[in-house]
Amino acid sequence: MRLPKSVKKKARIEIIPMIDTMFFLLVFFMVATLSMSVQRGLPVNLPHATTAREDITKTVTITITKDGKLFWDKEAIHTMGECRLRLENISPSPQKTSVIINADCETLHGKVVEVMDMIRDCGITKMAISTKPDRKKG
Repeated sequence: MRLPKSVKKKARIEIIPMIDTMFFLLVFFMVATLSMSVQRGLPVNLPHATTAREDITKTVTITITKDGKLFWDKEAIHTMGECRLRLENISPSPQKTSVIINADCETLHGKVVEVMDMIRDCGITKMAISTKPDRKKG
């Protein structure tokens, strides 16, 4: 009596779990991308209401060049008094305003401190100084 030879099973890659994993990753990244995108509606002519609010926060950029000239959102300002007047008239509530200071790296430190003091004196507490990432570190 002859015994049949035992056939060894070859190793085989199961692709069904791999397909499930790839599908899960695809859905995850689609949902993550949708949550990161800014959802904007179509432009329509909105009705007016007396209780409607304007923009809740206002961001202003003040630029100081290396020779000490001031710019308000790319518009030249000739004096600190003009800048102060604009800051005081920007919104009825200074707590809703934030100021970004773009100062040239060669600007005198005293000029930047003077602008920051003027901003604080107008009642605005939210301010930031813009910087660039350091390319040397890495």
